[in-house]
Amino acid sequence: MPVKKQKITAQNAYVEAALPLPLRQTFTYRVPAALQEDLAIGTRMTVPFGRRTLTAYAVELHDVLPADFDIDESKIRDIIDILDEKPLITPEILELTKWAADYYASFWGEMLKASLPAGLNSGKVRPKRRKAVRLLDRSPSTDAKPLTEQQKAILEALRGVGGEALFADVIESVGGGASAVNTLAKRGYLELYVEDVRRDPLKNGGERKYQEITLSNEQQLHLDSILSSLTPKAAFNVFLLHGVTGSGKTEVYIRAMQHALSLGRTALMLVPEISLTPVFSRRLQSIFGSDVAILHSNLSAGERFDEWRRIRSGDARVVIGTRSAVFAPLEDLGLIVVDEEHDPSYRQHESPFYNARDVAVMRAHKAGAVVILGSATPSMETFFNAKKGKYTYLHLPERFGGRGLAKAELIDMRDVFKRFGKDVALSPELLDAIRETHERGEQSIVLLNRRGFSQFVLCRMCGESLKCRNCDITLTYHRRDKKLLCHYCSYKEKVPEVCPHCESEYLYFVGEGTENITDQLAAKFPSLRIARVDRDTMAHKGEIDETLLSFAAGNLDMLVGTQMIAKGHDFPNVTLVGVVSVDIGLGLPDLRSAERTFQLITQVAGRAGRGEKPGRVLIQTYYPEHYALRHAGEQDYEGFYAEEIKYRERFGYPPFYVLASILIKHRNAGYAVKNANLLRGSLDKANRDKASRILGPAQASIARLKSEFRFQIILKSPNRKRLRETLETALADAEHRGCDMRTIFVEIDPVNLM
Repeated sequence: MPVKKQKITAQNAYVEAALPLPLRQTFTYRVPAALQEDLAIGTRMTVPFGRRTLTAYAVELHDVLPADFDIDESKIRDIIDILDEKPLITPEILELTKWAADYYASFWGEMLKASLPAGLNSGKVRPKRRKAVRLLDRSPSTDAKPLTEQQKAILEALRGVGGEALFADVIESVGGGASAVNTLAKRGYLELYVEDVRRDPLKNGGERKYQEITLSNEQQLHLDSILSSLTPKAAFNVFLLHGVTGSGKTEVYIRAMQHALSLGRTALMLVPEISLTPVFSRRLQSIFGSDVAILHSNLSAGERFDEWRRIRSGDARVVIGTRSAVFAPLEDLGLIVVDEEHDPSYRQHESPFYNARDVAVMRAHKAGAVVILGSATPSMETFFNAKKGKYTYLHLPERFGGRGLAKAELIDMRDVFKRFGKDVALSPELLDAIRETHERGEQSIVLLNRRGFSQFVLCRMCGESLKCRNCDITLTYHRRDKKLLCHYCSYKEKVPEVCPHCESEYLYFVGEGTENITDQLAAKFPSLRIARVDRDTMAHKGEIDETLLSFAAGNLDMLVGTQMIAKGHDFPNVTLVGVVSVDIGLGLPDLRSAERTFQLITQVAGRAGRGEKPGRVLIQTYYPEHYALRHAGEQDYEGFYAEEIKYRERFGYPPFYVLASILIKHRNAGYAVKNANLLRGSLDKANRDKASRILGPAQASIARLKSEFRFQIILKSPNRKRLRETLETALADAEHRGCDMRTIFVEIDPVNLM
């Protein structure tokens, strides 16, 4: 449905409302005459829905009911109220969310809600305001009551600061009460007013002076190619900027953003992790000043609301943010940068499902903007598109300034096991390298993509592991909190003294997490200043910013962490990266396990040797022959791509086939199975020509999660049109046959199949 700019013009008019619920249809409401002049498309409304009152979004207006309307007019209910003086949702975002909901077989109302700052619909987030004073410079008349000394002091203080100040500051400066200020206002000397206060997420971050550098010949050549498409008029183009770590991709981004703003257009930069925003946002702020707004979920609700309002009003023309920032209400969008475009964090894994990278490409297409997809390890699909000529390919094969890539070495942990006769978490080679690195006054990073102290708790008597009561997942031991924690639903319990299955006392803590590795390193190197970076230690607002900035300043010697520290950071004094227990990623039952492992190792290896000193990377593994590890050690993307693409083609995976993952979830396993079988029958019926392949239903890799039993069907089609036709026909048929659609969750283009 095309998005129209409309205003109500007749009495008893009607509005189509999208509700923030898992429902694909919109609902028609009547607009009372008293509200007709205030309603426009993109406005939020309160509407009755059953016995509830919900916030809904106006997506289309009718002067009269559509001709094909098949509901009794007397059953149409009135909207209750209008929440916005002006529409919050722009026509562009309305159209983009509609496309995303259709493309991902998701729900328009939920997509619209996701496009707005969290808390807005609840009414809990409002502008922050403060009372201020403005000097009117009135001269007292001869017959007026004389001013008191305190009142004179207030006027003098205001003149000294330019005539305006905060109410509280005026009182504090003269040491008096509020009555003197209020009296001056009543007598016409002052004006009291209320002003909005911006809750600035970067106010305490300091400023980093931007030093413009001379681009290399390759950087300049690629920038010129981008700028040739970035014009005052709409000109859609997608570039893949494939540059090794440290090749200067960010500098190309910045120059392109500067050019977009010089044309009177705006720019959007997406980054995959909240942990990347402090560095980028401060760098952008040093260049673009107050034009920069930042959007991500680690901001307070008030900060997010204020930043979003600045964007909506046009006060901010450059936005940097994570996944949901793709819906930032920028006008005249000229450039979108998607940094680390391969990262799975761009995928929304809860309803409404979407991939921000692909939504960004479509947004640019609709806006006539340029997209730069940047990565040292492009996703298979993006690189495939570049090879086919769908995207323009730009390559930066060398580090900026002629610096060499860090030397990577694979440590065969099978040999280490033979030497010690047992498993050890940290090889002698890695420990020696850490010691040598810090004796030289250099920094190191140790990556272990597993939180907690130990991976799970096992009973040596009966062989049972301790699992979450809500999920089919083992609990992770966190020694600091003395708790067992589920990393999926956050269920916690105390560590039992005996096995709950057989009452044995022989409980064994298996595997090492970041907490354990940090403790081991602290014990072996007591003089090192070590910080642990994972979702447990960086849970509070501002912690990760403070830690990373402290490390960059040289106040810490080592970071130990998960993939949060693997990408995007530029620490010139880091010369050693150690990768511990990399094999866990290769063992996951997922089509992208090899690709993810290759990307993770290549990215974290790129943190070493970014300054003047050479870097070294040590990768501990029990599978040194695996092609993902071998090519990652050599930092050979094209070698890895050549092997991985053959595997994808042989087994019918993307980019050769289009996938949909359908999860059927319910607290009652039998009910979930019933609905799964109904849907499978409808899929078979819709796939009569056998053009698509249907797998399942079968138990999902995680068979129970958050107290719900999970079954999975995989739909593989040779093209997107065929996938959509099969899926839409099957879903409609399944609903007609009695399938409970509330149990069905469809992911188009899933980034994992777990």
